[in-house]
Amino acid sequence: MDRLKTRTAKSPDAENIARLVNIAFRPERFFIDADRTDPDKVRVLLQKGKFLLAEEDGTLVGCVYVELRGDRGYFGLLAVDPARQHSGRGSLLIEAAEDYCRAAECLFMDLTIVNLRKELPGYYRRHGYVESGTLPFPDDQHPPKMPCHLVRMSKPLG
Repeated sequence: MDRLKTRTAKSPDAENIARLVNIAFRPERFFIDADRTDPDKVRVLLQKGKFLLAEEDGTLVGCVYVELRGDRGYFGLLAVDPARQHSGRGSLLIEAAEDYCRAAECLFMDLTIVNLRKELPGYYRRHGYVESGTLPFPDDQHPPKMPCHLVRMSKPLG
């Protein structure tokens, strides 16, 4: 898979985005008993940033949220249909998010992950990200079943 064709989401895509994110984020159920997002939260994010969508044969198979924050880009809610994970689509979505931020003249890219997802730091390190701090778990999320915090990871976009 060389390139993944993406398009920018519009408000009517919110239902499908929320469904995909919630399916892809099911592994988090061990520490949080709730869906990761809903269509209303997706629509709020669409007013601050963009979702890049990957579709195959008219079906949403992956997405990533991207937001410009001055000279820094941020991406989150990276989601790939579980049946298509481990296929390189997530890496291609990260690349698309970085390209979008690079084109907007961002110098760095940031992301946050929850510390309890032990498999994620290594995945993002392979993409050039390094840990750059911690943040409290967000108050606007469903309360977790165990203590946790966010880990911030960053990389230069040079």
